Amino acid sequence: MLSIRNLLKSFIYRNAALPASEDFSKSAIVFSPHPDDETLGCGGTIIQKKQAGADVKIVIMTDGRHSHSSLISEQELIAIRSQEVIAAVHQLGVNEDDVFFLNYEDGKLNTQIDDAVGRVIDILKTHQPEEIYIPFLLETPKDHNATNIIVSRALNHSINHVDVFEYPVWFWSHWPWFSMPLSNRRDIFKRIKYNLISMHKMFSKFKYANVIEHVLPKKRQALDQYKSQMTKLIQDDRWKTLGGVANGGFLDCFFQSKELFYKYEVSGEKKV
Repeated sequence: MLSIRNLLKSFIYRNAALPASEDFSKSAIVFSPHPDDETLGCGGTIIQKKQAGADVKIVIMTDGRHSHSSLISEQELIAIRSQEVIAAVHQLGVNEDDVFFLNYEDGKLNTQIDDAVGRVIDILKTHQPEEIYIPFLLETPKDHNATNIIVSRALNHSINHVDVFEYPVWFWSHWPWFSMPLSNRRDIFKRIKYNLISMHKMFSKFKYANVIEHVLPKKRQALDQYKSQMTKLIQDDRWKTLGGVANGGFLDCFFQSKELFYKYEVSGEKKV
């Protein structure tokens, strides 16, 4: 399994285009469905852009209240996760004043699309970034998919031209990075179909990458600030951590030598 992972990673990374050095200084807004997605998906890129003097804003779409709400109160989680964001972006080099919390309820962003589009339009018109970072459209969590839809619609009404970078988070959740549990014949065909589609999209869409090898320690420090996601705040086996997903295979996807993106241009209402 490990040799297959390494072979596929090598092929994907080897064929990905790299940015020009001047691209790192371009202004950007990173849209994160939940607190921590910005660090997982493009933390290394954020660090590089800040080191190059770029103006980088981060928009946190939801409040993260449901990640462990069966174990501690939702209000406590909201407070914890917002504090973790500030600690994490500090490690990424982003000022607290450049972080915007939209505070939609975790898990229900898809029910607030029209309202969120209006708020995102205001942000885009105010700051006019040269680059936008959003989750990949085919991400399975509802908040990830909704974030992509919201920002894409807002772009049609706010900016004449911008480069868009879609980053994978839970899109990594397929073979060979995840094991493929099979409980019955129907599950076998469903999982095989999902994995084949995912692998095809991985090779056909993610053709752009940033080399982040030299900033990986800073990215790890940033992610470590999300203690509610990286550690057990209370000693209970029901408290799940990111490190426990796929026996660590999930987190390994974010600490490779490069961060992958699906890149395209949006000009007015036209995707190029």
